[in-house]
Order: sequence, then C-alpha cells, then structure tokens
Amino acid sequence: MNNAKKNEPNGYGSNATESVPSATAWWCPHALRTYVSALRPWSFSVSLTPVVLGSCLAFKTVGSFSVIVFIVTCMTALAVHAAGNVVNTYFDYVRGVDTKKSDDRTLVDGCMEPSAVASLGGILYLIGCAGLLVLVFISPASLEHLALVYFGGLSSSFLYTGGLGLKYIALGDIVIFLTFGPLTVLFAYLSQAGSLSWIPLVYAIPLAFNTEAILHSNNTRDMESDKQAGIITLAIIIGRTASYVLFTFLLFTPYVIFTVIALHFSRWFILPLLTIFVTFKFEREFRRGSLSNMPHMMAVLNMKLGLLYTLACGLADVKYLPGFQ
Repeated sequence: MNNAKKNEPNGYGSNATESVPSATAWWCPHALRTYVSALRPWSFSVSLTPVVLGSCLAFKTVGSFSVIVFIVTCMTALAVHAAGNVVNTYFDYVRGVDTKKSDDRTLVDGCMEPSAVASLGGILYLIGCAGLLVLVFISPASLEHLALVYFGGLSSSFLYTGGLGLKYIALGDIVIFLTFGPLTVLFAYLSQAGSLSWIPLVYAIPLAFNTEAILHSNNTRDMESDKQAGIITLAIIIGRTASYVLFTFLLFTPYVIFTVIALHFSRWFILPLLTIFVTFKFEREFRRGSLSNMPHMMAVLNMKLGLLYTLACGLADVKYLPGFQ
C-alpha cells in the first residue's frame, strides 16, 4: 500500500507517509492545514447563522444581549459541528463510502490516519462540552435546559454517521434539518434569553430549508458512489428527477416565506430576498447535473441569506414580527 501511495500524484509529495501528520509534529504548517481541511470549514455557516439568528431573536424578546455568551455559544456550536464533520469523515471511510472521487478525501488520500481523525473528533466534542460548562455559569439559562438542547445536538451530530448511522438509512436529511435549524437556533436563543420558547423554532424554518438544500445537493451528486457503497439516501430513494423537484422546493421556499412576511408584516424582510438572483443559477446547474461544487456554493448562499435574514429580524419593529405581538 505504501508503494502505491508513493507513485500516486496526490499533491502531497512523492512519499505518502510525509503527508500523514505525526503526533509529534501536529503544529507544523502542513499538518495544521491538513487538520483544518478535515474540519470542512466551508460548511461552518450552517452552524453560525442559526446562532446569530437565535441570539437576535433573544434580543428582540428580552431586550438584552451578552457578547461573551454569544462568543461562547458560537464556539460551542462550531466545535460540535466540526466534530460531526470529522466523525462523518471517519465512518464514511470505514464503510467504504469515500473514494478518490469524493469531496472529502482526507483519509482516502492518506492525509491523516484514521486514528488521528477519531482522536480529533473526540477532542472537538470535549471542547463543545467545555463550552457548555462555561455557558452554565455565564448564561441565564438553567443547566437542565442547556444540557437537554446541547446533548440533543451532540447526539444528532454523532448519530448522523456514527452509531446508528442515520445517514446510511435515509434518515440523515431529517437529522440535518432539525439540528442545523430549530435545535441550534433554540440553543442560541436559550443561552441569551434564559428560557425556552416556540418562537425560535418557527423562525429557524427558512434556514433549515436552505441547509437541507446543501445536504440534498451533496447526496444527489454522490448518488452513484453511495449506491456502490451499499448505503441509502433520500436522493437514491426518490431518484434524480424527484431530487431536482425537492431541491427546487428547498431552494425557493424560504423566499416565499420572506415575501409573505414582507408583504404582511415588515418591509425589512425584503433584505434576504436580495440573494434570490443567484438561486436561479443554482437551479439551472442542478437541472443540468453540474453538482461538483454545488454544496460549497450553497454554503456561501446560506451565510448571506442567514445574515440578511437576521438583519431583517433585528431592524424590524418587534410589533411587526410574527409571533411577537
């Protein structure tokens, strides 16, 4: 195996063993780049935008905002998200899902050892738990409520590919929709406001649709390799044509929601509608089957949409926000 790796032009030099970060040299620039790449930082918008939205909704509700609580909440959410990404990398490799054509080739190309990836995931979960402990002391929320929501998110991030492997039995879409939508928004809201509420659950829906569109574009792109690996995703079950219909629904439904709110409640919700123009390009690319970079482009849209959506919520008079009357 080592000889085969030596002759393979994988972009990490002629000797594949040089590309594997050793336990004693993790701080070197090349190893750091490898570890950062394994976290898939391009996807972090799907955990940060819900935190920003939830914090904004808490401010509109209780009228106070803690910068320290916000920073710790962001770090906690990012740690759990990054850990979930690493766990995904590990189990996709173990189950033979990742190939040379996969988007994430951290283990396939020998950039890291499986044991190093597993250890990184454990460290990130510990960082997330440390963030939870800090929030217990600085947030007005109770330990019971914080722990309930936090460990719900942590369990979902692990069970997506670890344990039950919900991704492999066509349940991954539900997990992602709930985790990076209602659950994360509620966690941020709870950390700031100190109490549970149904309001953040409803306001999280547009972001959840957009986040699910990212996952669905990824699963549609990987349909053939996933079939060969023997796993089942929603995209495989419904086929390519229905997957296009579902993607279109997920892509445009948030804009329908924003239009309704802008017409009947507050004109500030025109702001997230400004991102709709690029979505027509995404729809065309998906229809043509040009999906190689679609998840990355959708992640950029997610960040812009989420920030403008949050800005609209922040600028709108509270009496014109649905559910706040």
